[in-house]
Amino acid sequence: MTPTFESLKTLGWHVIELEDGHNLQKCYDVIAEATTRALANPQQPVAIHARTIKGYGHKKSEESASGGHGFPLKSPTELTEFLTEIYRGPFPDLFKNWIAELVQQEQVIKTSAIKDTGEKIQKGVAAALIKGRRDGFPIVSITSDLPGSTGVAEFRKEFPQASFDVGVAESNMISTAAGFSKAGYIPVVDTFAQFGVTKGALPLTMASLSQAPVIGIFSHTGFQDAADGASHQALSYFAMVSSIPHVQVYGLGCSDEAEALVGQAVREFSENRKQGKTTDSYVFFLGRENFPKSYGGTTYKLRQAQVLVDHATTPSKSVALVTWGSLVPQALKAAEVLRTQGYGVVVINSSCLNHFDEATFKPILEKTKGCLVTLEDHQLIGGYGAYLSHQLLLKGHQVKISSLGVLGQFGQSAYNAIDLYRQHGIDSEAVVAAVRKLKA
Repeated sequence: MTPTFESLKTLGWHVIELEDGHNLQKCYDVIAEATTRALANPQQPVAIHARTIKGYGHKKSEESASGGHGFPLKSPTELTEFLTEIYRGPFPDLFKNWIAELVQQEQVIKTSAIKDTGEKIQKGVAAALIKGRRDGFPIVSITSDLPGSTGVAEFRKEFPQASFDVGVAESNMISTAAGFSKAGYIPVVDTFAQFGVTKGALPLTMASLSQAPVIGIFSHTGFQDAADGASHQALSYFAMVSSIPHVQVYGLGCSDEAEALVGQAVREFSENRKQGKTTDSYVFFLGRENFPKSYGGTTYKLRQAQVLVDHATTPSKSVALVTWGSLVPQALKAAEVLRTQGYGVVVINSSCLNHFDEATFKPILEKTKGCLVTLEDHQLIGGYGAYLSHQLLLKGHQVKISSLGVLGQFGQSAYNAIDLYRQHGIDSEAVVAAVRKLKA
């Protein structure tokens, strides 16, 4: 940050240097000095340049690459050492009791856990971007501090000359990308979904209005950011950007899908430019946890839904399960249970969230006599169930529909997403119950 504070001096600010930003007395003294100067000369603004270390006071946090961002311990068994360091000696018995409870819970989780054999969707994102740049497409990465979480870190590692970081400034990130777009580049922006749609909605709108398209990679959708709590859980992500003109919105469910669709977006972006057209922006949403690398021999295409499972036979006993992204595994799990109970089920991955692929839906609706259940990690108000219902009615399809989603609530912190899926009734068991009720 030194160049930034030096530039303030050039602009006429009085900059006070605080070398030890962890010394509370020195902090107090400097703030008092700054206040005195500001009152004495209201015409000259004052800035304090305080140097601090993330995680200061706890050795593991200080040494961590992310500093104190996030919980620095890997297991509750490390809490004793952590608290001893914080208290500089013995700590209250209350914490000892909590540690014992947490250690016991950890053992239960470890013994009952199923080994995760999937991979992060982010791998597919990175593969598509790296291939695109190697193939000569002018891709540049403009990030806002989270490339390791969103999937663009590997691209940035291989192409540092095409990588820029604006810091924690998501709106500026997209505005900067719009400038790169005007200069002929294919700019890729990335952050968590909650920040991308809240801080990014206006600059995305202005980018479209200015014919400056971008590609967005927005991760940790819905309850996927379980541990960070309600403030980080994007439950309105689809609703907040899907109605912006010239923006295609996608929900990615696996690594193969990510690699295919992000790669196609890069090529389509470039091809439209060659033809003198202004392309759309493409916003890709994805989860945080591991998912299957692929869902069988599925072919992924922009603006096209995919049928992942189809064992519908008798229309009166058949139903379509429509979902995308992080909840595809829950729909597939529900389909297996329903099949054993005598239901015919079609699972549709409707990955393009603001384009209705009637060609895929029409024959499925005939198989199920218009009976379908939508499943989303999103508020029901303004969600995909509402969008799909409207599209079906506008096209003249007669449907009997049930929609599962979040009922006007915020989330909360949890061990992982499945805990919140169950709590909000959007897990596989809730899907089975919804189908049985719909077909009763």
